[in-house]
Amino acid sequence: MRFTRRQVLVGAATSGLGAAGLYELVDRLASSSPAHRTAGRLHPEQHVLDGLAVVRDNGVTVVAPPLHHTVVTARVATDDLRTAQREFEQVLAELDRRYAPTPAGLGVTVGWGLPYFRQYVSRQAAVHVPIDRRASRTKRHVVHALADAIRFPSDPHETVLEQNDLAVLLRSDVRAHIDEAERMLFHGSRLVQVTSIRRGFVGSDFRSKPSLAKRMAQAAGVDGADLIPDDAELFLGFTSTQHAALGPRRIANFETLGYVDLGPGGYFRHGTSMHVSHIFEDLASWYLTFDFQERVDTMFKPGLDVKPGTVTVAQEPAHVASSTAVRGDFHRVGRIGHSSSIQPTSRLDRDYVAEDGTIYARGTAIPQRADFNTLDNPFAWSAAPVRDAIKDSPAAGLHFVVFNPTSDDFHRNRLAMDGVLPDGTRLPFGKRSRQQGFNAVLQTTHRQNFLVPPRRHRSFPLAEL
Repeated sequence: MRFTRRQVLVGAATSGLGAAGLYELVDRLASSSPAHRTAGRLHPEQHVLDGLAVVRDNGVTVVAPPLHHTVVTARVATDDLRTAQREFEQVLAELDRRYAPTPAGLGVTVGWGLPYFRQYVSRQAAVHVPIDRRASRTKRHVVHALADAIRFPSDPHETVLEQNDLAVLLRSDVRAHIDEAERMLFHGSRLVQVTSIRRGFVGSDFRSKPSLAKRMAQAAGVDGADLIPDDAELFLGFTSTQHAALGPRRIANFETLGYVDLGPGGYFRHGTSMHVSHIFEDLASWYLTFDFQERVDTMFKPGLDVKPGTVTVAQEPAHVASSTAVRGDFHRVGRIGHSSSIQPTSRLDRDYVAEDGTIYARGTAIPQRADFNTLDNPFAWSAAPVRDAIKDSPAAGLHFVVFNPTSDDFHRNRLAMDGVLPDGTRLPFGKRSRQQGFNAVLQTTHRQNFLVPPRRHRSFPLAEL
């Protein structure tokens, strides 16, 4: 089904708070939905979802994420934090009662930015925000688990380092559940004022042809849409939710890997850090100037033998690259692959026994990604449309959401993507060079880091102290 540009633009223009706009097409175009389980329980962690389905593609186990995703950012609009804490938690608790934390229900994850901690609870934050032990040793001064976002070597100078007080990630197979959560949390709120709304989807039907990702891009009329593989999960073609490439459910917790000092009382135990950014994707350049083998080399590892047309490639622990291998690839062929370049920082370099006795084997992935396709340009709605360069026309992109044990852990992974390896090696790339992985076709517009408290402290953390 193809929609006219006018139909798409009308949808995009109405995609503010309380309206799905363009993304109303998702349910109409999705050819199937996975067999997500409806049962789930509330965990101490906000970011953990139950009921995720798994499928097999090309012999690889793949996790099927929720279909609909929304991120709403906001700033605090009251100085009465104790009342705000109580009232915001009442709404969150009501959502918990209505919807199980599953794709069939609703996943709600609330993260808080440094502006909140600095302006409203600075004395309490100085005591209770976890300290990043590894980063503190490396930098020889105290580094907290939540750090300011930074620009990376391949980022354009226009990249906005945002200063939101909070961000709420909503995930569900049912768009009406997300709409209801937005209404309850934000519509008419005197506690918070919305600064942006970011919408998107992940096609769980990538084994169908054409997939949701391709259908949505074609319906929006974005340049290069017809070149997307028929079975693509994401706009850039390759499957990204291989089970082995996603961190196990509690590995990104502050306490799991011992990366942080939780401080007195462990206020943020079962919490994590969350990075949120928006990335434009140049689909025409990706598909027209990179042939299939070069896309494989760029996405995974130079010279990787993959059957033409394959979209799901194994990312097992046994295949993890070392810094030595990444340097070797660069010196041999003058380029690095995206997956292989970040594996020295994003995978465990040894077996690890967590404090709860869980054994995480060498090569296990640490980040827990929750990124999703978007046609926002760059957001569905913004309170500062000039600063955020909001345009009405759809654009192919990604809202990148990922949970890591600390902000610095994310920074290490992202720097490795730019050829800055954990041993200090800096591979000599030109800015946004195609030898640097797929940075040549990506452009990050916005970035910010957030602290995700445990469920018990998710509403205006530290306000009660």
